[in-house]
Amino acid sequence: MPMDISDLKSKKIVELNEIAKGRGQSLAQMALAWVLRKPAVTSALIGASSVKQLEDNFAALNNLNFSEDELNKIESILKSG
Repeated sequence: MPMDISDLKSKKIVELNEIAKGRGQSLAQMALAWVLRKPAVTSALIGASSVKQLEDNFAALNNLNFSEDELNKIESILKSG
């Protein structure tokens, strides 16, 4: 059975993806960087079904820093709706 994604969730994904593109990352890479930015987080569990996906996940380490503007936009998107 196909997953039903609401219009609001779809809009959030598009908005978050735009931020990721501006950072030179995929949405998945930005999500990993966002999780790993917290000092209390010592690891993030990733799922990869290919070497390419694993390499893409590791590429998130190339840009772990977020500007205040990026963090504010992300938080605003996540809280909306």
